[in-house]
Amino acid sequence: MSSVVTGAVAPASSSEEGETLRIRGGRPLTGRVEVKGAKNLATKAMVAVLLGNSTSILRDVPDISDVGVVRSLLEVHGVHVTDGENPGELVFDPSGAVSANFEQIDAYAGASRIPILFCGPLLHLLGEALIPDLGGCRIGDRPINFHMDALRAFGAVVDKTYEGIRITAPDGLHGAQIELPYPSVGATEQVLLTAVRARGVTELRNAAIEPEIMDLIAVLQKMGAIISYEPNRVILIEGVDQLRGYDHRCIFDRNEAASWAAAALATDGDIFVGGARQQEMLTFLNVFRKVGGEFDIHEDGIRFFRGGELRPVVVETDVHPGFMTDWQQPLVVALTQANGVSTVHETVYENRLGFTRALVQMGADIVVHPNGIADPARRVPRRALEQAAVITGPTPLRGADVVVPDLRGGYSYLIAALAAEGESVVRNVGILRRGYEKLFAKLDTLGADFDVIG
Repeated sequence: MSSVVTGAVAPASSSEEGETLRIRGGRPLTGRVEVKGAKNLATKAMVAVLLGNSTSILRDVPDISDVGVVRSLLEVHGVHVTDGENPGELVFDPSGAVSANFEQIDAYAGASRIPILFCGPLLHLLGEALIPDLGGCRIGDRPINFHMDALRAFGAVVDKTYEGIRITAPDGLHGAQIELPYPSVGATEQVLLTAVRARGVTELRNAAIEPEIMDLIAVLQKMGAIISYEPNRVILIEGVDQLRGYDHRCIFDRNEAASWAAAALATDGDIFVGGARQQEMLTFLNVFRKVGGEFDIHEDGIRFFRGGELRPVVVETDVHPGFMTDWQQPLVVALTQANGVSTVHETVYENRLGFTRALVQMGADIVVHPNGIADPARRVPRRALEQAAVITGPTPLRGADVVVPDLRGGYSYLIAALAAEGESVVRNVGILRRGYEKLFAKLDTLGADFDVIG
């Protein structure tokens, strides 16, 4: 077995360290798994309960650690959170919401970047927000200046302290004209959660339009917000004096669905992903088919399997409706088994290809170009931070000892270990609990051969 290989610096949270899997690869993954609500919607809809003056109910909430972090943050702010009558159901009573002290917030903030989205709702509710150091996956620069600039445009005052950031709104918040320099999902969520109760009209240009964003808009509209989506990434929000609670079922997690699809491709398996829907995955499905994968669309999900020999492709990650950056990491593992040279242009995060170092240790032929590759056939405009990976296949993968670097990269290590000949040890697997519900049980259902050894 090889020496330990890491793809990137792992988060420091002790709750996400220590779990280790021993995986015996070379077996196709076959069977059915279910996906619940999207992590990228559920956690943001939970923050939105602070804006309402009555009880909210959120359904199909995944049992993942990111949800647990947001639940704890809501509870330290006085929101009463209970489990509903059905599995995956949470009930929120915000009537007792109060300001939390910095130590309480900081205790949870290192494991997630969600606290920054509390700013707008807390400013409306309490007049101030405290933001400590932020956690999350170390996949590149995720500057908070987009968030802070937007909050200042609403009339907020941002003060940096030795503990973190203190934000106040001495004169309340008002509508604003905001144009994002990049269609950031997080910054778009920040504007939405702040603008719905700001005085006047907010116009957001160059907004992110991911399905999870549209689902968040649906949540806010149920609460009484007035939000319209205009052409060319423009969102208009008319502020209202008060909002009520909501009852909402989360959109499915298309990132998890794509991860299982890539696992079927890499291991030559056959996986039915219950709850997956075609419409939100059109871009992924096109690339999946070009690689040589096949899929059957059913009313209750999508079946993924190989259609024959895997073929090389050129992929450019981009904001929606482009190919998601979260999709490329699991797909790269499958591309190591394609017959020819594939290129993945990563244009969203500058450090998201660091995970490939471990795949090379496992036998993959991957060359990362840290400054990207110019190509006249490119459709996505080049960005200064982008990188590119050139993958030559097919190459047999062999077992290795690897450390999970981040959420999607870590899942890619699992796929690689399951596809590889021999035994692998995958460490720091607890990070995957941030985005994959009941992962070990699902792997067991699909016939994976593994032991939990730590």
